[in-house]
Amino acid sequence: MKNNILQWAKDKGILDNATPMSQFIKTLEETSELGTAIQNNNLAEIQDAIGDIYVTICIQAELNGLDIDTCIESAYEVISKRSGKMINGTFVKDE
Repeated sequence: MKNNILQWAKDKGILDNATPMSQFIKTLEETSELGTAIQNNNLAEIQDAIGDIYVTICIQAELNGLDIDTCIESAYEVISKRSGKMINGTFVKDE
């Protein structure tokens, strides 16, 4: 799927014209849409927003010369060793 997303971004001129900051702003917009969908308990919009966020971060990784899968693997290596506890529905890592 990542390759399809990146090909779409190339075809639309995003990879040639976007900047990391403009793509960051797009991710924030999509994240805001996710918040609204959650607040409205709209599962279809939640699904759409999560997909859109993934698309924007795939493009962000590419714009920065990174591979999204490598980024995810790197993050997992850190979080898999993390300890912490749940506080009010949020995981809070130990210092």
